[in-house]
Amino acid sequence: MLKLNALVAGSTGYIGVQLIKLLVKHKYINIKFLCGNSSVGKNIKFYDKSLSRYKLPKIVKFNKKLLNDVQIVFTALPNGEAQDLSKHLSKNHTLIDLAADFRLNKASDYLKWYKQKHRAPKLIKKSIYLLPEINRKEIKKYNIISCPGCYPTSILLPLIPLFKKNLIKFNSIIIDSKSGYSGAGRGVHKKYKDKNLYESLSAYGVGFHRHNSEIDQMLRKFTKKKFQFSFTPHLSPMFRGILSTIYLDLENKITPYTIYNELSKFYENKKFVKVLKRDSLVSTNNVINTNNCYISICKSKYKNKVIILSAIDNLIKGGAGQAVQNLNIKFNFPEKTAL
Repeated sequence: MLKLNALVAGSTGYIGVQLIKLLVKHKYINIKFLCGNSSVGKNIKFYDKSLSRYKLPKIVKFNKKLLNDVQIVFTALPNGEAQDLSKHLSKNHTLIDLAADFRLNKASDYLKWYKQKHRAPKLIKKSIYLLPEINRKEIKKYNIISCPGCYPTSILLPLIPLFKKNLIKFNSIIIDSKSGYSGAGRGVHKKYKDKNLYESLSAYGVGFHRHNSEIDQMLRKFTKKKFQFSFTPHLSPMFRGILSTIYLDLENKITPYTIYNELSKFYENKKFVKVLKRDSLVSTNNVINTNNCYISICKSKYKNKVIILSAIDNLIKGGAGQAVQNLNIKFNFPEKTAL
């Protein structure tokens, strides 16, 4: 089988480098171009020495003429920039965006949460927010694939099956998530220069973090009932990984064992979601450098409550790995290729 040529825009960020480290092992993909702005002319090995063993193109500035030689475009750019790039794509291109440019269904919601006007509003309806374990069957109709954010991935995977079956009460969902600082991007040290990232735990975006919007949007697809959730993210003194702790009130006659059975059944044939033995104390260390999501259902001291632990690697299942998984599904490659 001939390899497909790919362009990676935003290749030097934490997510971009992780994506390259996966794509160099993908037997159906040839990395044709690596694009960046401040890094033009550099080798990607400057950002990760492990890539020095591969023959990769030097970083160039994006030009729409480059699109003539590729079929797939990955964008790991600052919010808004994939919208500009998308205007140059033809029907023969597939865009896989790892940022937030096509995550929201309404341009007005994008303006509200990201404080900038959407620059390609007509393309929103031609894009799909794809969480592969949930809505993979829809992918064939779309050439713009928006990959979910890292926090929402860890949260939606355990919650959506429970929403579908109305097993929990919808008015009292509490989500506490802790992420490695790589989730804030390569500029994290400048952005949080007053915080000791290596020795402290910091809450941020309390009540109004941008990922609230996509969590809310996705959950609404699976219930007509009103629901409320409180989501608080934290930066943790580790480089990578996310652990989300979700506190739920159960509907009458529903037990933690019911929740365990439902999630186990829902994910029994899914390659990257593992529902662990009940009351397992899951750690980010279980999932680092994998495309897996580990879920543990834990009993509470109260009979009508349950606590769910969900762990992912934010750079892989919450980013580059999910992008490659979506690529594989879109082009009928074996789903675990390069993963």
